[in-house]
Formats: sequence, C-alpha cells, structure tokens
Amino acid sequence: MTDYLRLERISKSFKAGGVETRALDDITLGVAEGEFLAIVGPSGCGKSTLLQIAAALIAPSAGEVRLNGAPVTAPPESMVYLFQQYAKSLFPWRTVLDNVAFAVERRKGMSGAAVRAHSRRFLKMVGLADFADRYPWQLSGGMQQRVAIARALAAEPRVLLMDEPFSSVDALTRLELHGLVLDLWEKQRFTAVLVTHDVDEAVFLADRVAVLSARPSTVVRAIPTDLPRPRDNLATREDPRFLALRHDLLSMLLNRPHG
Repeated sequence: MTDYLRLERISKSFKAGGVETRALDDITLGVAEGEFLAIVGPSGCGKSTLLQIAAALIAPSAGEVRLNGAPVTAPPESMVYLFQQYAKSLFPWRTVLDNVAFAVERRKGMSGAAVRAHSRRFLKMVGLADFADRYPWQLSGGMQQRVAIARALAAEPRVLLMDEPFSSVDALTRLELHGLVLDLWEKQRFTAVLVTHDVDEAVFLADRVAVLSARPSTVVRAIPTDLPRPRDNLATREDPRFLALRHDLLSMLLNRPHG
C-alpha cells in the first residue's frame, strides 16, 4: 500500500539553557490514503511534536515529511490540525455558525450564502444545527468540541491530524465523539492521524496503532487493529480481539513481557 503521508527519518532536538534534549530519534512512519492511524506512547515522549512536524507547524532537526510524494515545507491547504484545547481554538466573539464558516469564508468562488449553507451542512452532521446562532461560551465542552470538529471537516481536508482532541471531555461525551468522528471518517474517507494517550481510544478508532518509546522516541511497533467496521462503542470494546490488542499495547507501554 502506497504511503500518502510519510514521515521519513524524523529527528527533533530542543535546546534550553545550553542543554540539548533529543525528543525524536530517526522516526519513519507512513500513512496510506484514507487510513486511520493512531499514535500512542509514554507521557512526554514527543507524540504531539511528531504531529506538529507532520503538519509543518515546526521543522524537524533531521528528516523529511512528504504528502502525496511532495516535500512538506509549509502547512498544506489539504491538511487540517485539530487541537486538544478546543475552547482556545474557537472564536468566542463569533457564533457557532460563523466559527465553522471561518474554514471556508475565504475560499474563492463561494458567495456568503454558499459559505453559510456549507457550514450549516457540517453543523447538522455533528448534531448542532439548532445551535448555529449560539456562541461557544454558551455550549458545553462536548458541544464546543463538536463545533471544532465541524469546522475542521468543513474545510474538506484530505488529511486530518488530531492532537488528543477528546482528552478534555468527560468519559460519556468522549465515547459519543468517538462514534461521531468514525461516522464522518467513514463517509468522507479523509486520511486521519490521531495522537492519544488513551490505548482504548486508539484501538477503537484506528486501522493501525503506532507505539512510540520513551524519549528520545523511536517507533517500537505499528500494529494493525484488524477489527471489523463499522465499530460499536459497546460490542467492539467487548470483542476478545479488542481486549487482546489492548493488553498487548499496554504491555508494550509498561515494558512488560507479552502474555
């Protein structure tokens, strides 16, 4: 399978107070077009740094990112980055509809009416059609994250990069958002890369899970989940294959022998 997004021999070091810290060490990782990849690893291992390098938000110390065969040196228009801090990524002075519209309002050839109709379509997809005229601060945390997801998808990205986007909501809302993202991914088939500290989340959502080591990070292993789709929040999580993969991933992260 050909890689659509490829991180080739990526290394990253940071300097502070004259001391150099190596965060990432010679990481090579590919993602096929339409694939859903999750990246897990110990806290502080550089998962978010790797994702930011993939988006060209920061430059690697060594290595190269390629998208559809071309080097990535600036954030590509076809790529959208969904941040963990959804409340900070939304504009509090804009309505929910106008927040979503921000993704496309500068697109050439789209009238104001077309922008609003496009934005309403994505609000409907995330179940917020009736909240278009509210402001972010009038919504719950889970609803605000739905707005952020709607805005990300309204841009119609070829690649969606997600940096722990569900970690700041409660457990039940997280499960609802998992189902929502999978439903939208199955309909639109964008390429998805998710960074998460939650092994259950990674196994449930992804086609493959890449495990990073402690800093300086390398790829320990990339494991196919091989779980049938569509996935169900209850049935999939009770599947013996889900439980076995969860066990293996946790064993790797805890540096325990596989049983």
